[in-house]
Amino acid sequence: MLKIHEREGSEEASTASTEVTSGGLGGWTHDILLSSRVSYRYCDLHGSLCLSKESSTCFTTGKFMNRLLQVFTITFVSWLLAGPLAAELTRFEILTREPIADGQKFGSVGEYERIKGRVYYELDPELPQNQNVVDLKLALRNKAGRVELSADLIILAPKDLSKGNGALLYDVNNRGNLTALRMLNFASGGNDPQTQKQAGDGFLMQQGFTYVSSGWDGELLPGSSRLSLVPPVIQQPITGKVRCEIVPGKDTTRTVVNWANHGSYRPTAQGLQEATLTHRLRASHPRVPIPRSEWKLHITEVDSDSPAQLPKVELEYPAGLKKLQIYELIYEAQDPVVMGTGFTAVRDLVSALKQGTGEGNPLLVDGKPVIERAHSFGVSQSGRFLREMMYWGFNEDEAGQRVFEGIIPHVSGSGMGSFNHRFAQPTRHAGQHDHHDYPPDRFPFAYATQKDPLSGLTEGILTRAEASGTAPLVMHTQSSSEYWNRSGSLSHTDPLGTTDVALPENVRIYIIGGTQHGPSRFTTEKGDGQTAPNPADYKPFLRALLLSLDNWAKKGTAPPTSVYPKISEGTLVSWTQNATGFPQIPGIRYPGVIQQPAYLDFGPRWQKQRIVDLQPPLPRGDYRVLVPRSGPDGNELGCLSAPEVAVPVATYASWRLRSENGPAANQLYSLSGSYIPFPLTKAEREQRGDPRASVEERYGTLEAYLEQLAAQCEAYEKAGYLLQEDRERILQTQRERVAPLFAKINAKAEPSEQGK
Repeated sequence: MLKIHEREGSEEASTASTEVTSGGLGGWTHDILLSSRVSYRYCDLHGSLCLSKESSTCFTTGKFMNRLLQVFTITFVSWLLAGPLAAELTRFEILTREPIADGQKFGSVGEYERIKGRVYYELDPELPQNQNVVDLKLALRNKAGRVELSADLIILAPKDLSKGNGALLYDVNNRGNLTALRMLNFASGGNDPQTQKQAGDGFLMQQGFTYVSSGWDGELLPGSSRLSLVPPVIQQPITGKVRCEIVPGKDTTRTVVNWANHGSYRPTAQGLQEATLTHRLRASHPRVPIPRSEWKLHITEVDSDSPAQLPKVELEYPAGLKKLQIYELIYEAQDPVVMGTGFTAVRDLVSALKQGTGEGNPLLVDGKPVIERAHSFGVSQSGRFLREMMYWGFNEDEAGQRVFEGIIPHVSGSGMGSFNHRFAQPTRHAGQHDHHDYPPDRFPFAYATQKDPLSGLTEGILTRAEASGTAPLVMHTQSSSEYWNRSGSLSHTDPLGTTDVALPENVRIYIIGGTQHGPSRFTTEKGDGQTAPNPADYKPFLRALLLSLDNWAKKGTAPPTSVYPKISEGTLVSWTQNATGFPQIPGIRYPGVIQQPAYLDFGPRWQKQRIVDLQPPLPRGDYRVLVPRSGPDGNELGCLSAPEVAVPVATYASWRLRSENGPAANQLYSLSGSYIPFPLTKAEREQRGDPRASVEERYGTLEAYLEQLAAQCEAYEKAGYLLQEDRERILQTQRERVAPLFAKINAKAEPSEQGK
């Protein structure tokens, strides 16, 4: 048995050592999964030798025979460390290559084309960079001993590849659905972009980015051009407990046990018989069993070419599934897939496009790659995917090189996901009223390494990437709604919310104040909420920050300063109304609940093998979340406020309550914020007893309001948070929204003028 000691360059070896065995995480030897930039030392009884891929080999023994022995050892250990031949993306299968947006020319870059197809991979389970894929060593192998998988692919690239800006933007699709074009191009959406509306304003194309997205999620059902992964199947029978929380959006008698458009793990025969179902009105209430004879599970096979395709599983309860009640189904399942290969699929695709490898690579000019740097953008689930990809060390490719130069995890909160464990369910997340007891909100939360007093672990999101020298530049962006719904504060505090955590030099955090998880359309309709949802838009900030990220990676130009609330500055506080200072607004109830994660015990095999033995898991203590402090108008302090929030006509709260008369009364409306208009006039304010100044008192006229808004946009432009081209869009949007308010103010004033 050999012992490998890590050391950096010519520094002395650390005292910690890791035994080299044939195990992995699959035997959990991630502590030795270091990159080619890390040196190693082998020690025997007579002396030591150092193996470094950055410096010459050194001998520290004084005897000739020992040197002979060590020469042999060098050869052996070098072979051991080199491992098997690298696995790879083997080939691209291009199915279509067509112009996008009717052949529209995007500035000097010219026309873009849409490239669609599939990519095929082979993974070597023995390769060090693949050791952290749970159950990979149990997967079915081909004759070469490799594990095969494949994924859907879409690329939007300049027709003349030489005219691109050298940067690739990888869109981590959300449950198979493209997001970056909607967020960055103001596009109409859709998973097969062809039209001018689907290209939006062409921002990414005008800048010369090559846009790429591919399948990474192995639980999706086919349809709607969703991009999916065909993950490896496991070659031996494996069973385990699977838990599905079901919160119906309406009264019904039948529903899928997972999200719509998602498959579920197949129950065993025994699992069908012994499955349990409970219900409760609140997460804090005791689970009430529903007799097995009163409900059924329906398993529907899905027409698919994928050998790993999960079936559609539905729950039928003739007595009625009630809207927003919490139902929990637990059953024994079989045939898990190796879901963690979603990380390697993204890693190997982007690496191949950068390095110019893979048969049929479509991004070559004269046989050479055109991609010089790669960035990734992920929204919500996809942002959590990127955080967990960094956590496991998958930003290091099989050659020890950095995959993404820059990463933007957007509205991820402080979570990761259910991406890389046995019977993983990637769509699951955490919420206040729904989505409980899943793995997404678990330590580590912050990018910097710190110790968790509950689990006893010491690590950070970037710990492995820093050890391998492959840490990317990170711009963590989130709406302020993540503080209420997604444990957002833990991304920049200690786990118990007592102190701020210093950010690594390669990390920036931008909290966009007064916004919700995804901007709402502008409406005053309340639906089944206490208030109308929050329409404040964070998207213009994302465009400017993407360009800053690219310049940071390309030129080393420092990006705009981080903006986020801090404990030390008094802008990050406890979530009670007394602590936040949120005003007493007539008719508005302040939340008495918040999403706060617990340290969950998934059983004895979770930490080392990522196998869940306890369903539901047992809470062993609570982490502590905080929220931004409010100003006198109820708008948040310490944040990068959206322009319309910085020059407000309303309170843009980052929380929203359910109606007090409906189901789930006074619970948080998941991922939503509130739009609470100011009184229009001083008289209206006084009549209501509203503490907030009226629109009339603040601005007087529409022109004065727009002048203040323009000045705020200009200040953001100078600081690097906003592009000049987006100023007019913001002014026009707000003019349309606010002009009716001033028309009403003027109408109220006219009778008074006539009476003088």
